[in-house]
Amino acid sequence: MFIQTETTPNPDTLKFLPGRIVLEQGTFEARNLSEAEHSPLAGRILSIPGIAGIFYGYDFISVTKSDGEWQHLKPAILGAIMEFFLSGSPLISAAGIAAEQPEEEFFDEQDTEVVTTIKQLLDERVRPAVASDGGDITFRGFRDGVVYLSMKGACSGCPSSTATLKHGIQNLLRHYLPDVSSVEAV
Repeated sequence: MFIQTETTPNPDTLKFLPGRIVLEQGTFEARNLSEAEHSPLAGRILSIPGIAGIFYGYDFISVTKSDGEWQHLKPAILGAIMEFFLSGSPLISAAGIAAEQPEEEFFDEQDTEVVTTIKQLLDERVRPAVASDGGDITFRGFRDGVVYLSMKGACSGCPSSTATLKHGIQNLLRHYLPDVSSVEAV
């Protein structure tokens, strides 16, 4: 098994590409051992000193460090990923899948058409680019012209995430939807 790595715009996050599907649907993020209790791989990686978070996308795993250097952390992470995939164990236990709850969205019923367009633009134009950087962005709500988004993986805490939100996503949404006045991270 050959696992490639890629840098992300967030210098504290590295993207690991195992060359296979990681998570068939949705995403998973854990920032501590209690959040990782249903994912043996997440628990193992978060147990490595200096690791602050893990994120699973469709075909990648993003790992965020709190301290240390990648050249010292990377071998332990690569070993954990390789061992896990060779074991054939499920990535997330059945109990973890059952416990997973979608994030609640908030918006007025009269804004349903605007929200549908926002979600479509995010899914088609924004999420693929964000995933290529090792993260994800999801719609959380829309109120009084403000779109609320949740940033995950490499995007969470990334120095360039504010620019992505304000100059990229906000401009895109305002171009197509005059009802949108700004975009905020939740």
